[in-house]
Amino acid sequence: MTIQDVFQDGDLAASVSPQTLVVKLGTSVLTGGSARLDQAHMVELVRQCARLRQQGHQVIIVSSAAIAAGREHLGYPVLADTVANKQMLAAVGQCRLIQTWEHLFALYGFQVGQMLLTRADLEHRERFLNARDMLQALLDNGIIPIVNENDAVATSEIKVGDNDNLSALVAILADADKLLLLTDQPGLFTADPRSNPDAELIREVHTIDETLRKLAGGSVGGLGTGGMATKLQAADIGRRAGVEVTIAAGSKPEVIQKVIVGDNAGTRFLPLESPLESRKRWILAGPPPAGDIVVDAGAITAVTQKGSSLLSKGIVAVKGAFSRGEVVRILSVEGKCVARGICRYTASDLRRIAGAHSQQITDILGYEYGPVAMHRDDLVVVDN
Repeated sequence: MTIQDVFQDGDLAASVSPQTLVVKLGTSVLTGGSARLDQAHMVELVRQCARLRQQGHQVIIVSSAAIAAGREHLGYPVLADTVANKQMLAAVGQCRLIQTWEHLFALYGFQVGQMLLTRADLEHRERFLNARDMLQALLDNGIIPIVNENDAVATSEIKVGDNDNLSALVAILADADKLLLLTDQPGLFTADPRSNPDAELIREVHTIDETLRKLAGGSVGGLGTGGMATKLQAADIGRRAGVEVTIAAGSKPEVIQKVIVGDNAGTRFLPLESPLESRKRWILAGPPPAGDIVVDAGAITAVTQKGSSLLSKGIVAVKGAFSRGEVVRILSVEGKCVARGICRYTASDLRRIAGAHSQQITDILGYEYGPVAMHRDDLVVVDN
């Protein structure tokens, strides 16, 4: 049986452990290099994503083409090349784009949710956590997130600048396993394939150096903001965060399915370490702890021996004034540090819910950021 036969049967991706995949779709892919959305190709991409969802995988779409969609919807007006006009086209086009995604995914029984981000949303810790929680809520409820930069309000100071780098940041936000950058090229070549017939596709990359960066060219069609250089930047960000990144042609049959099962569909950039290892390394070697959480013996046993999350029920006292998302220490009543981790609640919130059951958090605070004070994936047990 060939791999194509297996894809037709839908068995191979279903047999792979559930993964979270971020799929970045460039303007050239969504328009087919034309001046309008290629809905026939978009529905094929949706079919592949819907199939993965049906097989238990999580899929997040980072969609370009808002400005292109805006131009199409307004009948290709002749406009001055100003920031305001680009923002206007993005505002109109984003409505058109999300309506198209909503309609196409509905054909397969899936709902979509729109997330519009700027760099400020990802650099400010509180906003980063809020965006992460919202993204996870969409996934938990079976909704396909459609992410784009908020071009209608973004200025140069708060723009990511291109959806390649945005998709890498979204992959970090989602703790994704893989990032797929779909473009009009099969991947990264040893030379420019448009001018050099001897150019060969680079199948796998272990190190990104200056030689490799020089191979990256610019945007071909002029419709998007990112070329191969920005894809290389995104790949570097992703792999450093433990995400496997692939650059591949959006027109390749079953390309999304192939990436999930590990088939080399283009140029693959291997991660330096897993996302979990990367986060835990940062917890240990990153910023100094902003405060302490004193817990009882039962909580210590659960955290250190059972690999459990820290629940509010086990909290005895809270020391310091820290925000949610900051690194804090977990201490025994005797003052021994048993773990470090990223707290999901502020110090003041923890003082209010200390000793309470998880089900009582909403009643006490009026809101909640989840049933645990610190998730097991966000803490590291220490010996001292």
